[in-house]
Amino acid sequence: MRNQIIAKAAAVAMTALVPGIAFAGGPVDDELVIDGEIQMITRAAPPEGHPLDEVLSGWLYRTEETRLLETDTFENPGMLEVQDGADLWNTVDGSAGKSCASCHGDAEESMAGVGASFPKWDQASNRPINVELQINKCRTEEMGAEAYKFDAPEQKALTAYVKHQSLGTPVAIDLAEGHMQSWWEKGNELYYTRTGQLNLSCASCHEQNNGNYIRADHLSQGNVNGFPTYRLKQASLVSLHNRFRGCIRDTRAEFPAAFSDELMALEVYVTWRGTGLSVETPAVRQ
Repeated sequence: MRNQIIAKAAAVAMTALVPGIAFAGGPVDDELVIDGEIQMITRAAPPEGHPLDEVLSGWLYRTEETRLLETDTFENPGMLEVQDGADLWNTVDGSAGKSCASCHGDAEESMAGVGASFPKWDQASNRPINVELQINKCRTEEMGAEAYKFDAPEQKALTAYVKHQSLGTPVAIDLAEGHMQSWWEKGNELYYTRTGQLNLSCASCHEQNNGNYIRADHLSQGNVNGFPTYRLKQASLVSLHNRFRGCIRDTRAEFPAAFSDELMALEVYVTWRGTGLSVETPAVRQ
C-alpha cells in the first residue's frame, strides 16, 4: 500500500503540468541584451555527448516581467548584493592584513572570464572546487581569515561579484584537468538517479519535462550559468548548492551537505550541460 501511495504521489507531481497543469508551449524566442550593449548567448549548440539538441538559458522560460529585470543592471535586484561583494573585495580581513584586491587588483581585469571556467580541479585537495571554495581557500591560505560559512551573505555576495566579472562570457569548464572527467561521470550518474518519496531525478524535470509547468513553475533545462541567482520568491541571491539541496528536498529526500562530493560532482556535470551559454550572474528568476 505504501508503495502505491508513493507511486501515485509521483504521478500526480509529474502530471501536474499546466493549463490545468499540463503544457506550457516552450521557451520564448527573445534575445537577452543587457544595458543595450552586452549580447548574451541564451541558445547554444550542445557539447559532444549532450542529451539535448540545443542548450537553453533559463531566462527564456521566465515571464516577460522577470526577463525585463535582467536586461538592465540598474533594475536587476541582485546587483545590490553584487555591490556588497565589490565592497568585500576591497575590505582588509585576516591576520595577513590583506583584501582580495591586495593580490588580485582590479576585479574587472583580474577576474574577467574567471567565473566561466569553474568548477576547476584543485590539486591540493584532489577534487574540484567552485568559486565559493576558491574564495575560502584564498581567505584561509593567503589572508589568514576565517572561511565563510555556507550561504553566509558575504559568501554569496563575493561569489556573485567575482562571477559578474564574466558577464556575457560563454561557460566552458576543462574536463581534462586532473580527475575532472571522473567527477563528471559521477555527476552524470547522480543527475539521472531517482530519489525521495516522489522518486524523481534532476532529469525528470529538466530533461524530460523542460518547457512544461509543475505547479506554478515553468521548468527550464536547469542550466546554472546565472548562479548565484536572484530569486524573486526569496528576495535575495540563492547559491547553486542551496538550489541543488532545495530540489532534492522537494523530492522528499535527504539532501547532502553543501560542497559535499555528491554536490560538487553534480555541479561539474550540470555546469558542463550549460556549455556555451553566457554567464548571467546575477540572473533573475521567479
